[in-house]
Amino acid sequence: MAVFQYEVFAQVVAYKTFYQAAQALNVTPSAVSHSITQFESELGFPLFIRNRTGVTLTPDGETIFPIVQSILNMESRLRQVADDIQGVNSGTIRIGAFSSVCINWLPPIIRAFRKQYPQIEITIEQGTFREIDQMVQQGRIDICFSALPVASNLIVQPLLKDPIYCVTPTNFSPQDSTHVTLEDIGKHRFILQKVDYDGDTKKALDRYNVTPNSISYSIDDQSILSMVASDLGLGILPELALQKLSGDVHVFPFSTPFFRTICLVTNKVQAQAPSTKRMIVAIHQYLNATYGKRYLGANELLRKGEK
Repeated sequence: MAVFQYEVFAQVVAYKTFYQAAQALNVTPSAVSHSITQFESELGFPLFIRNRTGVTLTPDGETIFPIVQSILNMESRLRQVADDIQGVNSGTIRIGAFSSVCINWLPPIIRAFRKQYPQIEITIEQGTFREIDQMVQQGRIDICFSALPVASNLIVQPLLKDPIYCVTPTNFSPQDSTHVTLEDIGKHRFILQKVDYDGDTKKALDRYNVTPNSISYSIDDQSILSMVASDLGLGILPELALQKLSGDVHVFPFSTPFFRTICLVTNKVQAQAPSTKRMIVAIHQYLNATYGKRYLGANELLRKGEK
């Protein structure tokens, strides 16, 4: 089986139509269709369910997809190592991240990285923690920023404890003027994104007896601030998410501190690719310089990068 067959399969999975996969590969849709048909014939079972809007993986297709992606990742790593031996800094890095990392961390990290390695291509996938963790597991991206806990079969490096705060209208004042307590919250409604109602955010809400029927949902963090500023409820957001948002609101810590632990996640295959190694070092160096003692990263990786 040729590598091109694997590439076609992966692109069809990504785009869910033969036509868009063909455009991405710069070939004709009939070439894509022929490649998939031949691949299915060689394997002995169908890979896709065809319908009017596109295609979806069969259960057997879902089973082999991570294997095919792993083969493509190893092929990419081989090319990168060969280029590295010849002194050429090339390759592609696929990064997954959630919204506040995309806004606050990635721009300066990528800007500095491209100055040092202009030939390495960088792509970014934004999604929820669950989505990007799954993409790393499948090999669809090389590294991602997530929050603990993460699946144990991945390489996980804690980076930062990100405090979770209560966001309030300007007419709201805690009893002790400093921390939000159970008595302060009372029967207030909370506004948050639906994807945030799990993990560390849910722990904070549960601690203060905030029930699901006292929660309203918004589409993004900036909308949460706008609704809080209009006195429609209280918000709950991590420090990183608040950095580049604007709104006429107040921000208070909870009387019981809560935080999420942001981490860097890779799978064992992609962690060995030269371009990925370089990006990991760049990420650690940026966070070390930005957060100092708050940074939880590995000094060993920094030392390796400085050699």
